[in-house]
Amino acid sequence: MKRRSALSALVLPLLLAACTGTEDTTPTLTLALLTNGGTTLRTLTPAEDTAASPLTDVASQTVSGGVSLDTLPSGRRFALTLTGGLESRDAKLNAAAFGALPFTPCLRQTATSAARDRLLTLSECEGGPQRLALYRDDGTLIWTALLPTFLPVMDPDAPPTRLAVIRDALEGRDVAVVTRPRLGGGSEVLRAAPLRTGDPVAEVSVPLPVAAVRDLAPYGSQILAATDSGVQPLRTTGEPDAAAAIKAFGTERYDRLWTGTAGSRTLVAAWAHNTAASGPLLLWDGARATAATVTSFVSDLRDVTITPDGLLYTLTATTLTRYDTVYGLAQGNWRTRTVLSTLNDARSVTWLLP
Repeated sequence: MKRRSALSALVLPLLLAACTGTEDTTPTLTLALLTNGGTTLRTLTPAEDTAASPLTDVASQTVSGGVSLDTLPSGRRFALTLTGGLESRDAKLNAAAFGALPFTPCLRQTATSAARDRLLTLSECEGGPQRLALYRDDGTLIWTALLPTFLPVMDPDAPPTRLAVIRDALEGRDVAVVTRPRLGGGSEVLRAAPLRTGDPVAEVSVPLPVAAVRDLAPYGSQILAATDSGVQPLRTTGEPDAAAAIKAFGTERYDRLWTGTAGSRTLVAAWAHNTAASGPLLLWDGARATAATVTSFVSDLRDVTITPDGLLYTLTATTLTRYDTVYGLAQGNWRTRTVLSTLNDARSVTWLLP
């Protein structure tokens, strides 16, 4: 058996065959890439050893206003966020549009639930209000919401607007969470949910002032926040809970968060954006006392995706790089491979099952 497979079999039971004493391999997943400033959508299959073998292109297509990519629950389709609406795509880029919105969309970002079965998207046209739309993964529109007036903050270090969606187990409803910069410093958090199941319009809470929240990511039944003093879960009311911070990340500032499931583990990646020096990309498996350092970036980390077979991909404007989390977490050897190094203004990356 290959050495990677021997390690992987302990943590990746969903994708690897049982050990039989003969050589087995990890299935190669397909990647979807959004490049050229959001105008080129591409799917490809990386080789096992990208340093020695070529990539296999699956499909490529020109799109208009591409924003981001998110894998859907089946693993065989992904959501493409365009400024003009959401679409579901397969590896060959066959498209199915999501339900039409009752307003002119200018989509800026999309967040998925931990199970990837809910997609929350934010629309904000130039000079217009911020609006939310919540979809099921089959493209059905569940509800929309109009957010209170937002006054832009000019501070270049102000926290950005971020989204998350979580299932309220007690009330059995989907709750949207929005954090956005607040005049005077820090962030404000808003929660949106329908008063009654089936309502097409959600009620939005009064903005609640909180410490700066720089990113959000789903983590099981929680939402994690990247803050200036560590990675902290949100309370049910929306505030970061400093007392419950993930100790493995310490009390440093983090600007970006990503989560992903590899086998039976949910991994958390956190990055500190630093324009003056390299900021480390850290990875935590839910068990380690200290998050492991994968690599460092100065300022140009665009996206990260964690695949079910235990690989982590980082995307900058020009380069897609692969890291092996199984070896990395176990031995400190991330088996780094450059997948592509000639990209132009790349924006987003996600994975598809073979």
